[in-house]
Amino acid sequence: MPTVPNVWWLKIRMYLLVVVLFGIIYALVSAVSFYLGITNFIFYGALAFGMTLLQYLIGPSIVGWSMGVKYVSEKEEPELHAMVERLAKKSGIPKPRIGISKLQIPNAFAFGRWKSDGRICFTQGILDLLSKKELEAVAGHELSHLKHRDVAVITLISVIPMIAWYVAQSFIWGRHDRNNGGGAVAVGILAFVIYFVTNLLVLYASRIREYYADAGSVTLGNEPHSLASALYKLVYGSAKCSRHELKKVEGMKAFFANDISRAHHDIQELAALDLDKSGHIDAEELAHLSEKHIKLSGIDKMMEVMSTHPNMLKRIKILSSMR
Repeated sequence: MPTVPNVWWLKIRMYLLVVVLFGIIYALVSAVSFYLGITNFIFYGALAFGMTLLQYLIGPSIVGWSMGVKYVSEKEEPELHAMVERLAKKSGIPKPRIGISKLQIPNAFAFGRWKSDGRICFTQGILDLLSKKELEAVAGHELSHLKHRDVAVITLISVIPMIAWYVAQSFIWGRHDRNNGGGAVAVGILAFVIYFVTNLLVLYASRIREYYADAGSVTLGNEPHSLASALYKLVYGSAKCSRHELKKVEGMKAFFANDISRAHHDIQELAALDLDKSGHIDAEELAHLSEKHIKLSGIDKMMEVMSTHPNMLKRIKILSSMR
């Protein structure tokens, strides 16, 4: 049965993962350098560092451009600014820039290089769908991402599988000394295995951050049932969108509050939580879930391993245990 996560333990796991991931990429760089006869690792070390730094610097601009974000002033959206400012003060972080995306997929996302560079954005779909309390619960979730700096961490580590994939392609299909072709293929296969493993580790890190962002929103004073209801509505709203519309932003789904590509599956599991079929989850319905035992099937567990977000039913079950 899911238990209430300890935020500090989740953060320790996250940073341990970062150490492991960078250790793995260093091992790959070492293997490539050894194969090429480079003993000081300068070239490939600089390449790995350069790609990571570039991702870190231009990542926020890419996210904002991909989502069609328009930053709004306090005059344009006074209620949104007041809500975010109030939560930012409670979080002890600078008020982030606020943006709105014209996407009709209901969701919100936070990104930025550091706390003072934070941005929190809402799609038009989420502004039209959620109540004020639900929207504030989601905003608290996103601000918690900024507070714990996990947006920057995910941005940094997500480049590691990319480096491994580049090395795998280069050594398996690239031109190398024919006399040592077997060695090149071996390095390429190693890089491909590392790409697969690091991808799974990045996904695991992404799921960890969702748990402590949920806990962070509750810590800011938002009711667990408000966040649970918001997540339920986001899943339902995503499930109503066309697959073509979801496909356009699937590459950015790690930034969203839920895994939009799993919405059709998630809504089948969550529909039973809305006992009175009112379209939202209230405190009594969430309390009812807290008394139930849930067990994921093998398929659900496998789908979760391959997802950027935790299984939604398990996630809401944990919310039901929070106060």
